[in-house]
Amino acid sequence: MSRIGKKPIVIPAGVEFKLEGNVATVKGPKGTLTREFNPDITITVEDNQLTVGRPSDHRTHRALHGTTRSLLANMVEGVSNGFTKTLELVGVGYRAAKKGNNVVLNVGYSHPVEVEPLAGIEFDVPSQTQVIVKGIDKQVVGEMAANIRAKREPEPYKGKGIKYSDEVVRRKEGKTGK
Repeated sequence: MSRIGKKPIVIPAGVEFKLEGNVATVKGPKGTLTREFNPDITITVEDNQLTVGRPSDHRTHRALHGTTRSLLANMVEGVSNGFTKTLELVGVGYRAAKKGNNVVLNVGYSHPVEVEPLAGIEFDVPSQTQVIVKGIDKQVVGEMAANIRAKREPEPYKGKGIKYSDEVVRRKEGKTGK
């Protein structure tokens, strides 16, 4: 049995869970998320707890068991607390500014790069070298943060670029003298 799959998900107060067929809808203070799951996997609600079950020990059912539970847990977490990813700009003259809903990045190109948020995403720029991506869908928050990071990935020699706040850039030694 999957260690992750068999853990129950506690539904916090203020979060509403609805299951119609194999489509799960989670509604909370931050918003609503809907996702379709495999019809083989069973999702049951008892005493404000979600449990995920599988019909057999077939390889695909085992794989879907833990994945379904993780996706449901992320949906519940997202509508109650939300998700954030923090990006840092490292380099001389590298800075970010908020312009309406968009973020304008000056990251060493001849022109500023303007990034538009995906649906359900908010940007926060607490300082010129930090961008915080906020949202209720973990996948979309991660995708948006990866899109921003891809504008100028950190390079291994000086560490310049856009990196996640918890990312460690592996540094390389430069040219060696004679």
